[in-house]
Amino acid sequence: MKHFGILAHSVEGAALCLRTFANEGARELGAHQHPDVTLDCIAMGHSMPAWDADDYPPIRATLATSVHRLAAAGADFFACPDNTAHLAIEAPGDDLELPGLHIAEVVAEQAARDGRRRVGVLATRYTMDSTLYHRALGAHGIHAEVPPEVDRDRINTIIFEELVNGVFSDSAREEYLRVIEGLRDRGCDAVALVCTEIPLLVTPGVSPLPTLDSTRLLARAAFEVSVGKRALPTWRGGERPHRTVRPGH
Repeated sequence: MKHFGILAHSVEGAALCLRTFANEGARELGAHQHPDVTLDCIAMGHSMPAWDADDYPPIRATLATSVHRLAAAGADFFACPDNTAHLAIEAPGDDLELPGLHIAEVVAEQAARDGRRRVGVLATRYTMDSTLYHRALGAHGIHAEVPPEVDRDRINTIIFEELVNGVFSDSAREEYLRVIEGLRDRGCDAVALVCTEIPLLVTPGVSPLPTLDSTRLLARAAFEVSVGKRALPTWRGGERPHRTVRPGH
C-alpha cells in the first residue's frame, strides 16, 4: 500500500480529511486498519499576509516545505485538503518533491459521474474569484456558478471568522442555506462545498441542493490511490491542464 501524505493548510479541513481516510480504511480493510498516513501542517497564519496581498510564491514555498517533510517521512504522494491552497500550488515554481491529487479534478470527476450540468461553488473569496473550478468543471462540460458579490463576501467572512476556527453556528448555517437556495433558483443542480470546512456546517440532509463534499471526496480518492484502486498521481504543482472530456468518455 502507498503511504499518503496530507498537505495541511487549515486545520479543520485537514482533520476531516485524516478522519475520513482512516474511516475508509476501517470500512474496507477491517477495524483499526488503514494505509500509512502522515500529516504536515505549517500554521496558516504565516501565509495570511501573502494571501491578502495575492502574493502566491511565498505561500507556495511554505507548502513546498511541507511536501518536503512529507517526502522525508516516507509518503509516496500527497493531497491538500484546502482548495484555496491550490491557487498557490498552481503558481509557477519548481516541481514538488511528491506527486499529488488535485482537489478540483477530484470534485469535477464526481460531478461528471453524477451527471451534473450546472454546479454552484461555495468557497473562500480567493477560490470563488478564481478560475480554478471554472476550468476543472468546464473540462467536463459543466458550468460553474458563484453567488453574487455580496454573498461571496459573507461566505468568506464566515469561513475565516468561524469555520477555520472550529465554530459552526446556526446563524452561519442559515446564511449558507440561503445562498444555496439562490444557486438552486439560478438553475444549479448541485453545490460544490469547496472550502474544506464547509461540509462540517452544511450536511447533505439540510442542503437545498445535492452536495459535492471536496474534503471527503479527496480523502476517498487518496485512499483509492493508497490501496491501488486508483493510479498514482503525476501532478507536481503548476497549473494543471484540465483535459476536456467528451460526453460518453
